[in-house]
Amino acid sequence: MGVYETNTDEENIRLIREENDNAAFEYLIKKYMGIVKKESRALYIIGAENEDIIQEGMIGLIKAIRSFDGSKGASFSTFANLCIKRQLITAVKLSNRKKHSPLNYYVSFYTENDDDVALVDELQADQAFEPENQMLGQLESQKLAEAIDKKLSKFERQVLEGYLAGKSYDELAEAFGKPYKSIDNAIQRIRKKLRDIEQD
Repeated sequence: MGVYETNTDEENIRLIREENDNAAFEYLIKKYMGIVKKESRALYIIGAENEDIIQEGMIGLIKAIRSFDGSKGASFSTFANLCIKRQLITAVKLSNRKKHSPLNYYVSFYTENDDDVALVDELQADQAFEPENQMLGQLESQKLAEAIDKKLSKFERQVLEGYLAGKSYDELAEAFGKPYKSIDNAIQRIRKKLRDIEQD
C-alpha cells in the first residue's frame, strides 16, 4: 500500500498545496471518480449527455480539492460529495432553460438523504446556494417523485432505484432474475417516461 493510500484525504490535500504533489492530486481524483460517476447517473438517465455530466462532476471534485478548509469542521469526503452535487445541480440549471421544469431540481430526489450533513458542511460547499432556491428545489423534487410514482411501474421504479444506486445492467438482471435485455428495455422506458414528465 502506497503513501497516498495510508494518508488521510486531508494529508493528501496538504501535499498537493504545500508540495505541489501531482501524484496526490491524481490519487484523490481516482479515489472519488466512483462518486462522480454515481452522482452523474441520475442526470444521464433524464437525458443529459453522460460524458458532459461526468466532466461537470469532475469540476466539482477539483473545486473541492482546491477550496477545502479543514478548519471549518467538515471532512473532505463530505465536502467533496457536496461540491460534486452542487456542480451537477448548476449544470442542470444552466443547460435546461425551462425554469419551472421539475427536472431542473435534481436536488433531493436523485441524491441520498443529506439529513446527517452538518449545516457548516452545506454552507462551505456552496455559500451562494440560497435557502429559497433550496426550498423550491425540494418542492419541485417532491412533485417529480409523485409523478414518477404514477408513471412508472413497480418494476421500473425498482430498476431506477438500483440503477441510481450504481448497479450495472448485469447486476440488476441478476438481482431481479431477468435477462439483460429486459433491464435495458426498462431503462429505455424509464428515460422516455421521464422525458414525458418534463414536457407535462
